[in-house]
Amino acid sequence: MSVILLAFAGLMAVLSWWPGVWVTRVMAQHRAPADRYPFSGADLARYLLDRRGLTAVTVERTPSGDHYDPHTRSVRLSEANFSGQSLTAITVAAHEVGHALQHAEGDPSFARRQEMVERSAWAQKVAGWVLLAIPVITVLEKQPAPGLVMLLVGVLSMLVPLFAQLANLPIELDASFNRALPLLEQGGWLARGQEKRAARQILRAAAFTYVAQALGSIFNIFKWLRGLKP
Repeated sequence: MSVILLAFAGLMAVLSWWPGVWVTRVMAQHRAPADRYPFSGADLARYLLDRRGLTAVTVERTPSGDHYDPHTRSVRLSEANFSGQSLTAITVAAHEVGHALQHAEGDPSFARRQEMVERSAWAQKVAGWVLLAIPVITVLEKQPAPGLVMLLVGVLSMLVPLFAQLANLPIELDASFNRALPLLEQGGWLARGQEKRAARQILRAAAFTYVAQALGSIFNIFKWLRGLKP
């Protein structure tokens, strides 16, 4: 049985590790040449937003990863994509503008995604407190039942963010292929077939970032449960 569990743990480790590695590799691969375009990712984001009347949406640098913040109405880009002039920089910028368009158009899927993200953040906090409390409750009650109930609550709370990340995928794919890709093609910034294929690969990687995070969450739950074994 232990061999099977070890094999399963190894499989989960690979499944949770590989998508993140693939996303990173794809992004890095298309950062060269660094001066492919005469404008940066931030410049393109600002141009696309202004062309669609979203002048109130800001474009900002961020150290916490590329994303669109609907609360502050901000497209936030990492330094490499904010200042970069590579295919990766402009493609990621267009992807985040795609989210801004979803928000501006009142896309119901985007609105539901935001609600789920906020609830999952709350669930993660609850899970953290519950899991910390399990050993204490078990000792105080001198019986495993309360601890087992809290364990179940904790694991379920940990699964909420997982489902939220998986639910993000259709919204991410829409931002990539129904919004960002047409924006890039209409602007004439993907002149060659090779650029179009590369941009599609980058957009796919941007969308599947959440899948990588979801698989990482599954592995973290498994590791935590394995750690409970006496």
